[in-house]
Amino acid sequence: MKKLLVLFLLITASLGYAIEYDNPFVEGNQLYAAEKYELAIQKYESVVNSGKQSAELYFNLANSYYKLHKVAPAIYNYEKALLLSPNDSEIQTNLEFARKMTIDDIKVIPKVGFNKLLSDITSRYYYDTWAWIAVGFAFLFLLFFIGYYFSQKTVLKRIFFIGMFVWLMGIVLSTASGFYEKNRNENERPAIIFAENTPLKSEPKSGSTDTTILHEGTKVYILESIANWKKVELTDETTGWIAESAIKEIKN
Repeated sequence: MKKLLVLFLLITASLGYAIEYDNPFVEGNQLYAAEKYELAIQKYESVVNSGKQSAELYFNLANSYYKLHKVAPAIYNYEKALLLSPNDSEIQTNLEFARKMTIDDIKVIPKVGFNKLLSDITSRYYYDTWAWIAVGFAFLFLLFFIGYYFSQKTVLKRIFFIGMFVWLMGIVLSTASGFYEKNRNENERPAIIFAENTPLKSEPKSGSTDTTILHEGTKVYILESIANWKKVELTDETTGWIAESAIKEIKN
């Protein structure tokens, strides 16, 4: 019986090793560590093409592109990683380093007002995180309701009643924050310019006036689409039309 158990454990361990060894993501990490960045990119991209995604996957892919000084795909994949892990300081830092490689120096005009305040608050967490926070508040509300229902002392009933009100407000605010963040994410369409350089047009046609020339790695926000053209807004609030083939949407 012991021999069978040992044999079973050996077979399981061997299979586990084989699965890990054949994992393209693990192989990509090994190739990255060996400074074989082109091969690492092939492995990471194969995982992405299979439909799998994670912040770590996009982060490692972005690092590989960054090492090869490929600005647009590096920034694009850092942005993808940041979507899945918005509070990751390491991703944010590396993204800033990658942005310094871009040619365009476009100012960021800070948004002000109530919408800016709401965005600053709700963007601290992804919308599904807000949903879990609401569930946590609901659980606390239930506990305090039970405490209020079964308490015999007036003082305790008051404490539990106030607590119920606090947790109810927490449920409402976290739920509202989740819906606001989800709506903001769905309406915001960021994209990265992949063309080495491309004109920003005044109208959606090739013969229109060039407003400016944009270069790879620059981030834009898509406002609307007409045929093969996208109306975009830059971070300095400049708007114009750009060829669809020149950009790649981050949220695709």
